[in-house]
Amino acid sequence: MKDTGTTGMNAVDWEARVDMDRLRWDRLGRLKAELERSDLGALLAFDFSNIRYMTSTHIGTWAMDKLIRFSLLTRQSDPISWDFGSAARHHALYNPWLDVTTAELDADPNAPHEGARRPRLERGARAGISTLRGAFTPDAGIAEELARKITRELEKFGVADQPLGVDVIELPVLFALQQQGIEVVDGQQVFMEARRIKTSDEIRLLTQACSMVDAAYEDLYRFLRPGVRENEAVGLVAKTLYDLGSEYVEGVNAISGERCSPHPHVFSDRLIRPGDPAFFDILHSYNGYRTCYYRTFAVGSASSAQRDAYTRAREYMDRAIALVRPGATTADIVEVWPEAQEFGFADEEAAFALQYGHGVGLSIWEKPIFSRLVSLDHPEVIEEGMVFALETYWPASDGWGAARIEEEVVVTADGCEVITKFPAEELLVAGRRYYTVDGPLDLRRDSQSHLNTTWGRGEA
Repeated sequence: MKDTGTTGMNAVDWEARVDMDRLRWDRLGRLKAELERSDLGALLAFDFSNIRYMTSTHIGTWAMDKLIRFSLLTRQSDPISWDFGSAARHHALYNPWLDVTTAELDADPNAPHEGARRPRLERGARAGISTLRGAFTPDAGIAEELARKITRELEKFGVADQPLGVDVIELPVLFALQQQGIEVVDGQQVFMEARRIKTSDEIRLLTQACSMVDAAYEDLYRFLRPGVRENEAVGLVAKTLYDLGSEYVEGVNAISGERCSPHPHVFSDRLIRPGDPAFFDILHSYNGYRTCYYRTFAVGSASSAQRDAYTRAREYMDRAIALVRPGATTADIVEVWPEAQEFGFADEEAAFALQYGHGVGLSIWEKPIFSRLVSLDHPEVIEEGMVFALETYWPASDGWGAARIEEEVVVTADGCEVITKFPAEELLVAGRRYYTVDGPLDLRRDSQSHLNTTWGRGEA
């Protein structure tokens, strides 16, 4: 079965597609293996993506930044999920994989040997709540009750005296756990290592998510023309993706004209004009799996400066992709990208994320990270089964436009496969064609400059 296939979005009896049961158990298995390799006794997750990876539960993207849900995995148990109100009851009805048999420490003093364990059926879906990011009054004792819940489980499974790894945490909860005598340490690296290599089902879902963005770019290319606003483009893309089954359109960066340089990383209500460069980044989620996928267009026509900027960004992209294979490192990739000073920035921190790469999975920035800021001194080895995005940027020589390209790749045994398919080999011109008495208007219009200068008119 080809890992990157997109045979269909729905389950059928006549083709092997994404196996959701296998997805759940493979993810949990990877997380358990990383926990065993660590010096932690348990993992406590508040991060939305980590909870989903651990428990395969979901209550809607409105909850992503609330830190209201939490889940626990110990060395001696399967996951326990505390969720928001009635969501816990829903999980009990529809998430049978959360009801599991665990090995509880035997409290019987007459047990045949010290540390004996006995099987017990645990209800893994439970009601629980955190502090609503401080909205609950501290006097209500919500943080303290949360800490008691966790401590009871750690004691039950004999790991209360071992470090508890936590991904992100509210300070009142941290303090309450410490008051219970729990040693709280960074657990995010355990999650990130587990999520570094994707399973075959994860790769299929990531590929399907990209195919939906392919379709969104097709609609966007047909829609772009002078007179539409950046925010209208965002609305069009969001509708296309939701119609195709996206569960969450995290964002659409729509950047045009003079806003391209410097890149502001946020869309506006700017009207797109003839000759404008316009680039877009589409970030959405399909069954939890995300995209980060840039494309650049010229609207109506393009200057030579814009075309040259695009060619430069494409060259840096192609050089990087050519180096991707198991055993290569992130340092190998970033060495073929320009230093910050070459495109107008003081240092790598100031230019961060313009020549960039990052893992993609249940969140858009996972391991490995590719950046001259860190990768030359701290290289990471590229492995088969990784899925990551590579991004390049180049400002136009006119000081106005710029080009931005991003491709997502799956690392294969002997190289990689690009799973972002909308054409990006050369700069595409969107919008209607115009005709003069001599025929079609030349799409390269250097005389149409925003600058009333010799340089702007191309006469320098």
